Amino acid sequence: MAQGSSDFFERTRLATRALVDFCGGLFKPTVRLGVTGLSRAGKTVFITALLNGLARGGRFPVFTALAHGRIARAHLAPQPDDAVPRFDYENHVRALVSDRIWPDSTRQISEIRLVIEYQSRGGRIRELTVDLVDYPGEWLLDLPLLGTSYEEWARESIALSRDAPRAALAAPWHGHLAALDPFGRADEQDAIAAAQLYTDYLKACRDERYALSLLPPGRFLMPGDLAGSPALTFAPLECPDDTDAPDGSLWAMMRRRYESYKDVVARPFFREHFARLDRQIVLVDVLAALNAGPAAVRDLERALGSILSCFDIGRKTLLGTLFAPRVDKILFAATKADHLHHETHDRLEAILARMVERAATGAEFAGAKADVIALAAVRATREAEVKRGGETLPAIVGVPAAGEKAAGNVFDGEREIALFPGDLPDDPAQVFSEGPDGFKGITGVSHADAAFRFLRFRPPRIECAVDGLPSLPHIRLDRALEFLIGDRLP
Repeated sequence: MAQGSSDFFERTRLATRALVDFCGGLFKPTVRLGVTGLSRAGKTVFITALLNGLARGGRFPVFTALAHGRIARAHLAPQPDDAVPRFDYENHVRALVSDRIWPDSTRQISEIRLVIEYQSRGGRIRELTVDLVDYPGEWLLDLPLLGTSYEEWARESIALSRDAPRAALAAPWHGHLAALDPFGRADEQDAIAAAQLYTDYLKACRDERYALSLLPPGRFLMPGDLAGSPALTFAPLECPDDTDAPDGSLWAMMRRRYESYKDVVARPFFREHFARLDRQIVLVDVLAALNAGPAAVRDLERALGSILSCFDIGRKTLLGTLFAPRVDKILFAATKADHLHHETHDRLEAILARMVERAATGAEFAGAKADVIALAAVRATREAEVKRGGETLPAIVGVPAAGEKAAGNVFDGEREIALFPGDLPDDPAQVFSEGPDGFKGITGVSHADAAFRFLRFRPPRIECAVDGLPSLPHIRLDRALEFLIGDRLP
């Protein structure tokens, strides 16, 4: 079938699915809320805390409908999509509350349905259905590949891998790449070796010492049931611009498998999930990038630009739904705000806002709402003051996870400590700068010499209410809810 006919039928299928969703929403108001973020940003914790807070009547003073007593109850409903795994809320909340461990991170797409029964401002009893769709941010970074040829992707990936600090991490792959002839005979072992070395390079980039973010293809880092398949057995080659791939060549095989990856992985994700979202929150571990240095900060900015390119952000209308499904609200959230004193939260927000602003150059935000926030879906620390050399410093207090290390100490997971969390610059532009005027890390020392890494604190010990229901502490989770769904509870 010709590519044009295939595209026509694909668009028709998308339009039909969108029309069904739109008509269903007229009779049963529903918000499909996408929750994503790059590795270790806290997606699972965010969804668990949101569900727990609404179902248990948590402390959400900024979430107007709940604070004003208009929400009668919120409860989980049966899973809406039979082909999508259910988000394992019960085990995740048990891990947080009973075991005081952080739940496993997102490895695949999952979904869960919450029904909110509320009283409208006019006094009528209504329902809003919220379908939360949890998916890895690495999958989102795959969507720009849909408009990128193999040759373009290979050229961009190789060029990026030659910048510091990636160049040193890519050295084994670069050595193998130099020995490959794109015009040579297609060889399965060459492809397997190249794919493995390229994957090893991506994994090394993700290490917290470097905290790099722009690492597509996403399934190379979390292959799932596609591990070892030809759709994941390809890698960039140095292809000349002035000719095409000969039949039967290594280049032709790599190109074919790259296109298969888009057909098997990226397009189904876009069609079945991403294109159906109404609202989106993108969780961002800004602190990890700040701690790793300016290179990680700039890489995170590039990743945010790639994410923004996926969204055709604009107000949802019938025609827009039929022909260009679009998210009409997007929230960027800097997570782990509990690792800093509250006096620094506005600086953390300002840094993320600057990243988003720089990444959004050329993006269309007309008719849409976007916001930036610093939050902790589950607050693992509390604040205090400590004395140091006659000076009083703002501190955070918590229980580091077993095995965490700092200043020569190895923590046992039981002892509570107080520490000065460091500071962030008043001017967000500093975090992008190298040299003497650049940001020296939260501890004030150069990134190259810093032995400090953010400690991983255990979830807090939960004090149960009189009725025995736990209340998870948070920072600005209610503000996030107000932005994402507050207008859908009129």
